[in-house]
Amino acid sequence: MRIRDASPEDRAPIMALITRAFLTAPHRDGNEAELFKALEVSGALILSLLAGRGGELIGHLAASLCRIGTEGAFALIAPLSVAPEAQGAGIGAALMREALARLQAQGLQGAALVGDPGYYGRFGFAAQPGLTCAGIPDEFVLSLGFGRPAPIGALQLPAAFGDLASAGRQDP
Repeated sequence: MRIRDASPEDRAPIMALITRAFLTAPHRDGNEAELFKALEVSGALILSLLAGRGGELIGHLAASLCRIGTEGAFALIAPLSVAPEAQGAGIGAALMREALARLQAQGLQGAALVGDPGYYGRFGFAAQPGLTCAGIPDEFVLSLGFGRPAPIGALQLPAAFGDLASAGRQDP
């Protein structure tokens, strides 16, 4: 397996991978591929990593800047996608380890995400009392500080998250 930076030409294959990866996921919103596109188009992405094997795209991880409470310089990891046929083979873990190393090297204070604490706990992510994200149960709002505990407060997502939610809303 090889991990590399994504390029603009990779957008369509990445979106296809994200769609396949989340097709049957119990926690899917159905807009994960569009979220990636909105983050990319808006310039919010600070990291977009691809995992490939034998010329085939098997995994992708995106990260953008976010705030926790009043503190900036955090990365929001979303989405993390692995092709269904490659899930359970360590692709997501390899992408996460690479992403965390790169984000820390960039001088960020830490990372946050919304996800399964059982899975992401192995990388050091944890729910914290007082760490929240609007509309998400607190036990799924996770953070990881680099070299110090992550702060608590509201997780403030990049504008693309709100823009996508607004675009999908049907007003009477």
